[in-house]
Amino acid sequence: MSFDVNLLRPVTLEDLLADASLQTRVDRKYVLADDELAGLLLSQPAGIRVLEIDRRRRFAYRSTYFDTPAMDAFHASGRGRRRRFKVRTRVYRHSGDTWLEVKTRGPRGTTVKDRLPYDLADAGRLTAGGRDFVAATLAAYNIADVDASALVPSLHTSYERVTLLLTGTGVSRATIDSGLSWRRPGSTLTVSVPDTLIVETKGGSSPSTFDRALWRAGTRPSRVSKYGAGLATLDDDLPDLKWHRVLTQLPTSPRIA
Repeated sequence: MSFDVNLLRPVTLEDLLADASLQTRVDRKYVLADDELAGLLLSQPAGIRVLEIDRRRRFAYRSTYFDTPAMDAFHASGRGRRRRFKVRTRVYRHSGDTWLEVKTRGPRGTTVKDRLPYDLADAGRLTAGGRDFVAATLAAYNIADVDASALVPSLHTSYERVTLLLTGTGVSRATIDSGLSWRRPGSTLTVSVPDTLIVETKGGSSPSTFDRALWRAGTRPSRVSKYGAGLATLDDDLPDLKWHRVLTQLPTSPRIA
C-alpha cells in the first residue's frame, strides 16, 4: 500500500476495541487501485486514527479456510443464501496469535463473527476441539445441514492489513488489505493481485463518512469475498458466481507465480 499511514494519529488496540469492537456489524466492501486511496483518506475528518501495536501499523495476516468436499460454504456465499457461513483460522504473523473463526449472517444483513483462541501449530487443520466449536457455532445460528467433521482445508490466503478508527457518523472502523495472494492446499501455484486494495468498512446501519467519500469518488460497494474470488480464480472447475464482475474489473490482472 503506497499511502503513508504515518501521516495519521495512532490508536491502541485497547482503545479501538473499546470504541468499535464490532463482532456484529454491517460490512461494506470496496475494490480500488492503490493510487486512489491517498486522496480519500486525506479528505477524512482530522480525528481518523490508525491502529498501532509495538510501533507497527501494517500487520501481516495468514488464513486457512475450510469447506466441505462439495464446497458448501463457497456456493452458499456465491449464491447469496441466507444461511451462509465461513470457517477459517487466522494467524497474526507479527505476533503468532492464532484464532479459529466462524462467520455467519445475522439479522438485517449483519455479519456475526465468533472465534476461539487456537494453537499456531494447528493453523492449517481443524482439531477435535476446533470441530466441536465450529459445530456448536453453526448450530447456534441454525445452520444445521453442515457436518463440521467433513470440513477440510480449501484455500490459503495472505495479505497485509491497516486498520482505521473512523470518525463522523456513529462509531466504525475500516480495514485496508493489500498484497493479497491465494493458494490452494497442496499446490505450489500462487496467484496475487498487485496494486489492488480491498477496503472494508465495519459499523452500524448508517454509512460512515469514509463510505460516503468512496461513493462520491464513484466507488460503490462490491460483492468481493477473498475466499470466493480466490477459489474462482484458482479453480477452473468452480463457477465465478457473483464474483464474476469483480474479477473482470480488478484494477490489475491477477499474477501467477
